[in-house]
Amino acid sequence: MSVITIRLTPPAPVPDSVSARQFKLQLLASGLLDAVEAWVSSQDRSVQIAFEYSGSFVRSEPMMQQGFAALGFTEAKIDAFFAAAASL
Repeated sequence: MSVITIRLTPPAPVPDSVSARQFKLQLLASGLLDAVEAWVSSQDRSVQIAFEYSGSFVRSEPMMQQGFAALGFTEAKIDAFFAAAASL
């Protein structure tokens, strides 16, 4: 009789933030860049400035929560987005 050993590695933790480069490249890769830019342009100047000049994007920030809600993202989809962005 042979013994089979299975090693399960826990999933990598979902990052709380990603760089602006990672975030915007993931938007592009997901086909969401145009929709997000349109949403940002319809918001007040503080959101527009934050989108344009932030060095990183933090998922718990109110602007991020509003944007993801506007796009209909679930928590699982946000997790997947940030995990994918972190790999770029």
